[in-house]
Amino acid sequence: MAVDIIVCVKQVMDPEMPASAFRIDPDAKRAADAPGIPPVINGFDENAVEAALRIKDEVGGTITVLSVGGGHAMDVMKKPLSMGADALVLAQDDAFAELDARATARVLASAVRRIGRFDLILCGRQASDWDNAHVPLGLAEILGLPCLAVAQKIEVIDSSGVIVHSVTQDGYDVIEADMPALVTVSNELGEPRYPTLRGIMAAGRKTPEVWSADDLDIDPDMLEPGVRIVDLYAPESSRQVELVQGEDEADAGRNLAIRLREAGLI
Repeated sequence: MAVDIIVCVKQVMDPEMPASAFRIDPDAKRAADAPGIPPVINGFDENAVEAALRIKDEVGGTITVLSVGGGHAMDVMKKPLSMGADALVLAQDDAFAELDARATARVLASAVRRIGRFDLILCGRQASDWDNAHVPLGLAEILGLPCLAVAQKIEVIDSSGVIVHSVTQDGYDVIEADMPALVTVSNELGEPRYPTLRGIMAAGRKTPEVWSADDLDIDPDMLEPGVRIVDLYAPESSRQVELVQGEDEADAGRNLAIRLREAGLI
């Protein structure tokens, strides 16, 4: 009952970087790379890798990690291999550098078709840079797959079926679908495992497959954006601080209460 899984991952700007390091390129209308701060794999995509590894641990199979972009940091992209994935495929081309969700889904679909047979495609529920959650839905639509969204648990019930516990506001729904299928994975699944030393050494010996736009027979028209960014900017914020004083702490507290009452806040 082994299952062949493709996990789609995205290289993103580190969401934990200091706010002071965040810059926007107004001409390119995108977030500028922060000097000295390396990118990371999208956190939800790491949850998807973990989900794939749990399935492999339970029923066996293979895990192929797939990513699209204009350039990839190899140390970053090899992390899923060090966690236990079997292969890494990079759809990498200058033409893939600034794709919108529709074009990204199209390139991913072409790469999936080239990979060949699969039972499951796993994706993170959304990416930490744009938070759109559009790409998995578009990929499922292009490939004609059922899409089971926001999974906190995935069970392969036999060689052709999968059950997903899908997160809702009030708990979760239990959804069943035939395979092949696409599932988006949420952080409710649990923390992804840490790479082991053996896994890191094994990942260092593996060479990813790198496919260009020509390798994937990508027509330039496929990459035309469906949405154009008119402007991108960081909102301005200002803070005003008023220090309320008193003869002692109790007096300062009374003065604060009076000030808040005057402002209509209490």
